[in-house]
Amino acid sequence: MSGAIRAPRRVLVLGADGFIGRRVLEALGGCDWAHPIAAGRRIAAQPAADGEAERIRLDATDEQALVKVLRNVDAVVNCVAGKAQTIIDNGHALFAAAENSGRPRIVHLSTMSVYGSATGVVDETSRLHGDLGAYCVAKLTAEYNALHYRRSVILRPGCVYGPGSPQWSGRIAGWLRAGRIGDLGIAGDGWSNLVHVDDVVQAVLRSLTREVEGEIFNLAQPSPPTWNEYFLRYGKALGCVPVQRISARKLKLETRLLAPPLKVAERLGRRFGLHDLPDAIPSSLLGLFRQEIRLDVRKASERLGMRWTPLKQGIEQTAAWYRTGEREARAIEGRIA
Repeated sequence: MSGAIRAPRRVLVLGADGFIGRRVLEALGGCDWAHPIAAGRRIAAQPAADGEAERIRLDATDEQALVKVLRNVDAVVNCVAGKAQTIIDNGHALFAAAENSGRPRIVHLSTMSVYGSATGVVDETSRLHGDLGAYCVAKLTAEYNALHYRRSVILRPGCVYGPGSPQWSGRIAGWLRAGRIGDLGIAGDGWSNLVHVDDVVQAVLRSLTREVEGEIFNLAQPSPPTWNEYFLRYGKALGCVPVQRISARKLKLETRLLAPPLKVAERLGRRFGLHDLPDAIPSSLLGLFRQEIRLDVRKASERLGMRWTPLKQGIEQTAAWYRTGEREARAIEGRIA
């Protein structure tokens, strides 16, 4: 392998109970060079068993706790997500702890959000903007800490879709099913910058096993569809045909009239254990659907040797996952009834 290094043995996955973290952990479990360690606030501690990762309960915002754990690992994959303050605190704590505990390689998952409201083609040297709210600022702050740690590799994925993706596959499917999104006209002509979750995992593994410390990589489909194209193709794969044309008036009703009460209902639902309430379509998403920003991923293709999942294949896999979940949910409801 060009640019290969001695692969790390003990790999700590922070945020291992999240969507991407779980997939990274599963992939590491299939690597003969890796001893994966799952860490998260809600993870129950247990030693490694046959075919399973070692698991530890760890607050990834606690610098002293991190110092103790990092002394015994070769590398870290930082998949911590959540609220803006959690992201900021994790960035401060992790890289400070790493400087004081053996300096392991850290693969840090950032996001395309650090480019803010930029338009046009952006590569890894493009100017960053913290003008899209608290989450954007938090990710920028975490990146600032990563950039000042010489053994970091920063990955900036676009919108991560694929089987299991709650944000860019699960809720999108629900909105398509309900006829709440579809062909948005000019409101959906922005580039989607989709990236399959398997490609993000592939980039993580290659960032652990190649000479790329100190580098940054955009991750997205080399030729991404517009949001309208994604909605049309995904809707057809789900059987939501014909995919509806959504007027500007309907979008305004969704974001201005329906979104606030649905958001309140969502919070109450989490509190009382109700999980089948409809998701609000936030106004911030409409800005993203229009934004004509396109990630340049040539560096990841060349330096990491990425082999991107074809969009057709990715959409078919994702639709099959969603339909399977629907059938299982109906079966459970039938047994309860």
